[in-house]
Amino acid sequence: MARSDRIAEPWGTRTPYGPGEEWPARVDMYLADGLTEQDVDSWHQTASVLHSNGDAMDIAVKDGSIVGVRGREVDRVNHGRLGPKDLFGWQANNSPDRLTKPLIRRDGELVETDWDTAMDAVAGRTKELLAERGPSSIGFYTTGQLFLEEYYTLALIGHGGIGTNHMDGNTRLCTATAAAALKESFGSDGQPGSYTDVDHADVIALFGHNMAETQTVLWTRILDRLAGPNPPQVICVDPRETEVARHATVHLAPRPGTNVMLMNGLLHEIVENGWVDHDYLDRYTVGFDELKKMLADYPPEVAAEVCDVPVEELRRAAHVLGHAERLLSTVLQGFYQSHQATAAAVQVNNLNIIRGKLGKPGCGVLQMNGQPTAQNTRECGADGDMAGFRNWSNEEHVKSLAKVWNIDYHQIPHYSAPTHLMQMMRYAEDGSIRFLYVSGTNPAVSLPELGRIREILKQERLFLVVQDIFLTETAQLADVVLPAATWGEKTGTFTNVDRTVHLSEKAVEPPGEARADLDIFIDYARRVGLEDKDGEPLVKWTDAEGAFEGWKECTRGRPVDYTGMSYAKLRGGSGIQWPCNDEHPDGTERIYADGQFWSAPDYCESYGRDMVTGAPVSPVEYKALNPDGKAVIKAAEYLPPHELPTEDYPFLLTTGRTLYHFHTRTKTARAPQLQRAAPEVWVEMAASEAEARDWHEGDLLEVSTPRGKVEARLRISGIRPGVLFLPFHYGYWDRPGGHEPDGELGRAANELTITDWDPVSKQPLFKSATAQVRRLGADGEPSAAPTTTASRPARPVDADVPTTRGGPDAEVEERAGQGATSTGGGR
Repeated sequence: MARSDRIAEPWGTRTPYGPGEEWPARVDMYLADGLTEQDVDSWHQTASVLHSNGDAMDIAVKDGSIVGVRGREVDRVNHGRLGPKDLFGWQANNSPDRLTKPLIRRDGELVETDWDTAMDAVAGRTKELLAERGPSSIGFYTTGQLFLEEYYTLALIGHGGIGTNHMDGNTRLCTATAAAALKESFGSDGQPGSYTDVDHADVIALFGHNMAETQTVLWTRILDRLAGPNPPQVICVDPRETEVARHATVHLAPRPGTNVMLMNGLLHEIVENGWVDHDYLDRYTVGFDELKKMLADYPPEVAAEVCDVPVEELRRAAHVLGHAERLLSTVLQGFYQSHQATAAAVQVNNLNIIRGKLGKPGCGVLQMNGQPTAQNTRECGADGDMAGFRNWSNEEHVKSLAKVWNIDYHQIPHYSAPTHLMQMMRYAEDGSIRFLYVSGTNPAVSLPELGRIREILKQERLFLVVQDIFLTETAQLADVVLPAATWGEKTGTFTNVDRTVHLSEKAVEPPGEARADLDIFIDYARRVGLEDKDGEPLVKWTDAEGAFEGWKECTRGRPVDYTGMSYAKLRGGSGIQWPCNDEHPDGTERIYADGQFWSAPDYCESYGRDMVTGAPVSPVEYKALNPDGKAVIKAAEYLPPHELPTEDYPFLLTTGRTLYHFHTRTKTARAPQLQRAAPEVWVEMAASEAEARDWHEGDLLEVSTPRGKVEARLRISGIRPGVLFLPFHYGYWDRPGGHEPDGELGRAANELTITDWDPVSKQPLFKSATAQVRRLGADGEPSAAPTTTASRPARPVDADVPTTRGGPDAEVEERAGQGATSTGGGR
C-alpha cells in the first residue's frame, strides 16, 4: 500500500506491463476526514461523471452522506484506478449551495416556490405555445451528464410527444464531430476500438487529444505501457507542449485551423510509399481512388509550409504511422472544435482504414467524447439524433421507432434535419422559439460569443426553464429553476467512449426537495398530457429500471443493441460493452472485425454529407456509392479558416481544458483540492513571443477579439508561437455561490469566441478566433496555472512559480490489485 498526492501526481504510481499483457490492477481510494474503509457504512457501485473515460468506482457513505470513493478493481475500464476529478469531485454533492427548492421569477426576481406551482408554470406555458404556435416554438437543450434512462425519456417527450425538431445536447460542443465522423466513414455511430487496444498497440496516435488531462486514467494506461518492455511509439498532434507531447516519439504542432492539410500531407506520404493494405481496400472499402487522386495536391512540403511544421518531422510521423503493425488512433477537441472539424476527423478514420487497422487487438479508432454520458445523448436521440441509431432520412426507420413508441409516425418530426443548438439559438433570437428547457448544462458560459448568448437568454418573450443542481449563470436568467438530484443520488446507466455500459446506484438522498431528472421529465409529460395513439400515457415507465427496459426494446436489431443487458447483469461486476444481445451475451470488445460494417443502405444511421458544404447525401446517391455496405473513404480538400490573423488581431486564440476542472466548474470549483490546483483563468503564450515584448510570467494581460475582452495573468508555456491559449472553465464567479455583476465579465474565454460551426457536425469552432493582447500591469505575481500539465512553465522563466501540490488532504491510498481483472467485452 502507498499514498500519493494526486494533485501533484495526477496519474499516480506506475505499474509497467508489456504488449499483450493484462494491465495490472491498482485500487485508488480517497476517504475524507481521516476515515478508513472500516468506518464506512456502505459502498455503492457507480462510475465517473466528470469526464468521458467511464472510470468505475464505489461510493462510500457514512451517516447518510458521501464521504469518499474507491476504484473498482474488477472493471475493464480502469482496473481500480481513479483520476483527480474522480477522487475529489464528489464533494460538490455535499456543497451547502445546492438547489433544494424550485424557484420561479416574480417581479424580476427568482423566489422559492413549491413543485406544483413550478411544474404547472412549465407545463402550462408548453400547452399555451403548442396551441398558439405549434411544436416548433418549443426547444430542449440537455447535457452530457444525465443518465441513459433520462435522455431516452426526454427524446420520447420531445420527438414523440411534443413533436418538435428543436432538440440538442451540449454534446454538440464536444462530441458532435465524433458522431459525424463515424457516420461518414462507417454509416453509423459507435466506436470501432476498445480501451484494451492500448494493451496491444505498437503505435498510438493522438490527434488534437490531450488525453493526459481529459482522460487521465486512460493516459495512465498508456504511461504504464511506456514504462514497460517494448513500449509503443506515440504520435502527438497539438499546438501546445502537453504531457502527451512530452512523451511522444513525434510531436507535430501545426498552426490552428490547418488540421485537414496536415492529415492530407500524412496520408499523401503513406499512400505514395505504398504503406497501404490493398487487399483490405479492395474487399471492404469504397472511395480510395478518389482519395488518392485528391492527395496528389498535398505533398509533405506543401502541408509542412501551410501547417508551419518541419517537413522532416511530418515525414517521420508518416513513417511511424505507415509501419505500425497495430495502430490505435484517437481524436478529440483539437480537431473537433477547429476549422473543418469533420473533414479532419474523417481523415483519421481514413488512416486506419487504408492501413487495414480495424477490428483486431491494438487496431482501432476512438473518436473520443468529452463528457461522461455524451454517447447516450447520441444513442437515445436527446441530441437530435434518432433513437437507436436510426436514420432520419429512412422512412422505414421512422416507422419502426413510431411502433416502439406506439404513436403515428407522422408525429415524429422528420421533414428536415434535426435543429442543432446554434441554429436553435438563432431561432430563439428571432422569436420563433419561445420556450427553451435547459437541463444540466450552462450555456451562459459554455457557448461561443457569450455577450450575444446572454442577450438571447434574457429575452422577455423567451420562457427559460433550467433544471440543475446549482444556481448556475444560466439558471440566474431563468423563469423557472428546477432543483435536480445528481450522481450518487439517483439510479441509472451510462455509456463511455468504448461502448462500456455502467450501472450507477443511488447511494444517498438528494438534498431538500431536489428530484431525479427522470422523475421531473415524467412529471412534465404527465402535466402536459402526452399520450400514445391508444390514449395511454406516452411515457410508460415510472422508474429508471423500467426506462432501461423500454430502451432495450428500442435498440433491438439496431447497432446499439442493449437487449442482452439488465440491471442485474450490470450489478456487481464489470461494465459491459454493447452490442450485447443473444449473439453477443457478454458484450462486444471491438466492432467492424473482418470488414463487417453497419453501412448497408437499408440499415445505416446516415447517408453522409458533403465535406465542404454539409449538404446531405441522398438515399439514391448513397446506394449508388455503397450498395454493399462497406467502409466509405471520403477525401477532403483543405480550405483556409474563416478568420485569419490581421495586423490588428495577429494571434490565433485557442481554448481548452485543464486536468483539474470540468466544463464550467459547476462541480469541480466546489471540490477544494481541484479548485486550489487551478483557481483562476490564465493565458498562455510562447516564450519567444513574451521575450519579444519584454513580458514576464504573471503579467496581467487583456486578450481581446472583435467580440469581447478577457483579463488573465500570463503563463509562459510550451505553446507554439503565434498562438494564445485560454482555459474555458471560468465564468462569472469569483467563487462558488457568488457572481459578478452584469457587464464586462473579464473571465470567460467564450466572451471571445466566434459564432461559427462545422458544416457537417454543426459543432462550434472554439479554436478558430483571431486575437490581440496587451499588458495591463506587471506586479511580479505568477499565474496560478497548474505546473503539472500542459500549462507547465517554459524553462527558464524569470519568476518563482510555485509547484502545484495538493497537500495532506489530497493524499490518496494506492494498493496493488488482488487478482486478475476482465479485459474483454464480457464481465
